[in-house]
Amino acid sequence: MRAQNSATPEGAIAVAEPRTAGTPSRTTSRTALRTTPSGSPSPAGSSAGSFSGGSSGGTLLAALGVVAFSLTFPSTVWGLESFGPWSLVALRSVLAALIAGAFLLAGRVPPPARRHWPGLVVVGGGVVIGFPLLTTLALRTSTTAHAAVVVGLLPLTTAVFAALRTGRRPSRTFWAAALAGALVVIVFTVQQSGGALTAGDLYLFGALLVCAAGYTEGGRLAASMPGWQVVGWALVGCLPLTAVGAAVALAYEPVHLTAHGVTGLVWAAAGSTFFGLYVWYRGMAAIGIPRASQLQLAQPLLTLVWSVTVLGERPAAAAPLAAVGVLVCIAVTQRARS
Repeated sequence: MRAQNSATPEGAIAVAEPRTAGTPSRTTSRTALRTTPSGSPSPAGSSAGSFSGGSSGGTLLAALGVVAFSLTFPSTVWGLESFGPWSLVALRSVLAALIAGAFLLAGRVPPPARRHWPGLVVVGGGVVIGFPLLTTLALRTSTTAHAAVVVGLLPLTTAVFAALRTGRRPSRTFWAAALAGALVVIVFTVQQSGGALTAGDLYLFGALLVCAAGYTEGGRLAASMPGWQVVGWALVGCLPLTAVGAAVALAYEPVHLTAHGVTGLVWAAAGSTFFGLYVWYRGMAAIGIPRASQLQLAQPLLTLVWSVTVLGERPAAAAPLAAVGVLVCIAVTQRARS
């Protein structure tokens, strides 16, 4: 929602209307173009810049998104107390799709153009289905702290995918930091797994790849539509598949409802999947991608905190050290890209 303001917003490009004889030149906000975080212009009515709460408001929204994301793994562990992994992922996606669909209907958002649907399929396969499923399977055997360190590599992996997708050539500093971050995570996982990668580690590395692909394609689509609508339509597009998956999974996997299990499911669907992505994209539109990315550096450490305070885990001493090492590498890549 955007506050009404007759002044041309900051970052807008005012286009002068043609003058007729005897009529002074003036500008109009109807023909103003906003500049998206990536620097490409978008129509003034686009929500890419619709949040006008200023820098502090945008920072708050992006920070809320990071907090919501950091609770994803603890809520998944709670959800597994009541549901099987396939049931949990399918139900999570169905509930999130229903919430997203309600918002899209309330906003009378038209369906995306046909040319956008292939990209939405990639977003759905990576963010809606692939990442939740692979991380849920991993959390059956991996601790939340361990998973947080591995998946903490996601911003860096996404940056690499984006560089390859757009054809840009990042600096040597970028690639050196990316390789260093990957090395830190690989050494950590091998050391924690007794010298070999476990099935849970392979699930987590697979989750990194599919989610990075989904984030990259979502970022590309966000140049044509607001980011929350990208996620919303990806969720709605996957609804037929996830609804059938939920029905089949519930028929084969036992369900033992507990307060933790239901709370975990609801938060994973409404908090992490929808609310987190909604406020994250709104905040990112207000403060820009580089500043928002810096906030996301705190996500792995926050998840480590929740693993101790909420789940009562005792992470290995190497976990916070590895998390800090990954954060340093990501910070270097962010600086190298800017």
